[in-house]
Amino acid sequence: MAPDPEGIPADLLRTAAGRLEALAARTTSGDWRLTGLLASRPEVVAGRPDGSTEHVAEARAASGAWIAALSPAVAAPLAAALRAAADEPGPPSGLVDLARVLLARLP
Repeated sequence: MAPDPEGIPADLLRTAAGRLEALAARTTSGDWRLTGLLASRPEVVAGRPDGSTEHVAEARAASGAWIAALSPAVAAPLAAALRAAADEPGPPSGLVDLARVLLARLP
């Protein structure tokens, strides 16, 4: 794997795992499922390749399953996978790519 300007892959993986767990700890816990819709919603906008945008909350039918599938319950096993990969010589490039995406999006 080529040198990483943002740090070695193991550091990227561990940092992404930590940020993911921190976000999950601040998020509503529980087993997220699609059950109904609320009148209030967060301001989350999806940008489309054609330049148009759509509020994710307005597209609940299309995005609800995704949001529920990636509830905070996913954080612990995903963080564990990132940390396990960090301990491997030459971690899988797919997990390094995932860590980069997470670090670009996680506070």
